[in-house]
Order: sequence, then structure tokens, then C-alpha cells
Amino acid sequence: MTRIDPIVKRGAHQDSPLCYRQIPSPVGNLLLVGDGAAICEIRFLADADVVPGGEGRPGIPAEWTHSPSGDNPALDALESQLSEYFAGKREDFDLPLSPVGTPFQIEVWTQLARIPFGVTISYAELASRVGKPKASRAVGAANGKNPLSIVVPCHRVIGADGSLTGFGGGIETKRTLLLHEGARLF
Repeated sequence: MTRIDPIVKRGAHQDSPLCYRQIPSPVGNLLLVGDGAAICEIRFLADADVVPGGEGRPGIPAEWTHSPSGDNPALDALESQLSEYFAGKREDFDLPLSPVGTPFQIEVWTQLARIPFGVTISYAELASRVGKPKASRAVGAANGKNPLSIVVPCHRVIGADGSLTGFGGGIETKRTLLLHEGARLF
């Protein structure tokens, strides 16, 4: 199971600046973001978003620094574990995670991290696991704000009828990830 550190807001208490790295993957280019100690974000990138060297990219705050491989222990570990995951050699991630979110979002993301490899659940089931069985829509919204795709497996949450619904990387990416994990799709 992946651990999520309960950081609700990044602020002055964070000593390390955020760094980023762009990597290729079987589901497209990914942007990895973290400080020296933890992973904060994983973004799916459209090919049009990819800029060689990564500098001056739209959506990259000026205070973030580019971190080449071997330069940031947290990003190095993430890159390595994602490579193992896509190679079929890893089912769980063992990374320090520090996403930015509200306490409710953090709780939803913590429950997402507990969904086993290759297993899918519905939004209603996720709402029950959070202790808010009538809050499927709120849980769905928090699921959609998950900044740590793949590692915190929001792709494992599907519609009650088994349909593949909303995913930041697109429905085909969601399908690809679930098939990679051997999940049964309807």
C-alpha cells in the first residue's frame, strides 16, 4: 500500500523547493513533481506540451527547477518505480507522497491508495470507505483532483455499472492502465 503523508498545504514549513522531471511512459509523457523528500504531483502530458529540456513550459511555475535523473532522490525513486510498474515488476509503490489538498481530499486519496492492484471499485464504494456513503459526487470530485495519478490509483474507480468514467489522462489511458493490471472490464 502506498503511504500518503497528510500535508494539507505546502508552505514555509517545506524546506525544499519543488523540482520537476519529464519522462516517457507507455501511456504518454509524464511530468513528475517533488521536493527532495517526497512526491507532490504526477501529470499526464499531451505531446504538444512536451518541450525539449523542459524549461519555459506553460503550466510550470517559474520557481520550480528542472531536475535531471540522479539529481533528486524522490524523483529518482518515482521514475524507477514507475518503470518497474510498467514492466510488470511492481504492483505497489513505496514512496513518500506529499500531495496538496483539503483534509477530505487527502482522506479520499488515502482510500484510493488502499485499492489493490488489478481491483476496481465504484464511486459509491469509495464513498463508503471514506465514511460518507451518500457523498459519491463529492468523492468523485476529490478523485478527479488526485494529483498523484498511477501511484494513487484513481484509475481503479469506475462507474457502478462497470463503465469507465472520467480520468485526467483520458478514458483510453484508464483502460490501458486497468488492462495492464489485469482488471476485469465489462
